[in-house]
Amino acid sequence: MTENGESTFTVIVAAVANLGIAAAKVVAGIVSGSSAMLSEAAHSVADTVTEAMLLTALKRSEKPADEDHPVGYAGERYVWALLAAVATFVGGAVFSVYDGIHTLTHGEEVGDPTISYIVLGIAFVLEGFSLRTGIKQVRAEAERMKAPFARYLRLTADTTVKAVVMEDSAALAGLMLAAGGLLGVQITGSDVWDGVASILIGLLLVYVAWVLGRSNAELLIGRPAPRRMRGGIREELLSVPHIIDVLDLITLIQGPGEILVAAKIDFRDVSSAEQVEWACEDAESQLRERFPAIRRVYLDPTPGVAQREAGPPDPS
Repeated sequence: MTENGESTFTVIVAAVANLGIAAAKVVAGIVSGSSAMLSEAAHSVADTVTEAMLLTALKRSEKPADEDHPVGYAGERYVWALLAAVATFVGGAVFSVYDGIHTLTHGEEVGDPTISYIVLGIAFVLEGFSLRTGIKQVRAEAERMKAPFARYLRLTADTTVKAVVMEDSAALAGLMLAAGGLLGVQITGSDVWDGVASILIGLLLVYVAWVLGRSNAELLIGRPAPRRMRGGIREELLSVPHIIDVLDLITLIQGPGEILVAAKIDFRDVSSAEQVEWACEDAESQLRERFPAIRRVYLDPTPGVAQREAGPPDPS
């Protein structure tokens, strides 16, 4: 299965799980009168909308390069993923905090919480399965990149899978908060516990939306390849015959598994034009062999410091 195919499967699993969970939570919230349950329903609805946007991102980013978009559409997934983060904030966090504050200030009539506990239990199982699917993909990708799981999740350019893992993790934490709120109301008879649980769910969603929004914004602005990879690229370039120095190196992540490399290269002064051309070809081949994620390589023959100080050769 391709990387995009794995991501699509992961997002679809999360979307199907959240759609069913959202409907069940709405019913449970209305029957029990719990603001925490209604906040969890808003949470699941926001997650479902988010996953719909992520699927759109995956689909649109697969479009091939054309005359108007010469480097392809890979970056479009970050636009949609950023909108998904906003949806999480507006659709889930704002409603949850508002509903919690409303409960604290106006109170609520709490009904039979039995159905809420049943829905929370089923939701926990479904969210756990969805999270397991996302973690499985991230772990496999981290092993391929020979990176620790936590570091890879933090820095991965595949923000669609990162969104699923973070949202499902937040969902499990939210379910436990909702259950705690219901239990607190049962034990104490005070609806304050339910209101506090709703606010905490909202704050949790604010954090998730902030992290995902920041990750996608960084990639939209332009994030370089990891430091270790940049060192490896420079090393490969210097190993090519006729290349004596890398004066400037720019790397740009354009999408998951899609990196652009541009560099100013100082070639041996005695190298012929043909040798320089073949050195560029060899450099590109070596880079792509060592780092398959590199899709585009642009090398600019540039005079070294000593040559620039001496000035251009006399045309006569």
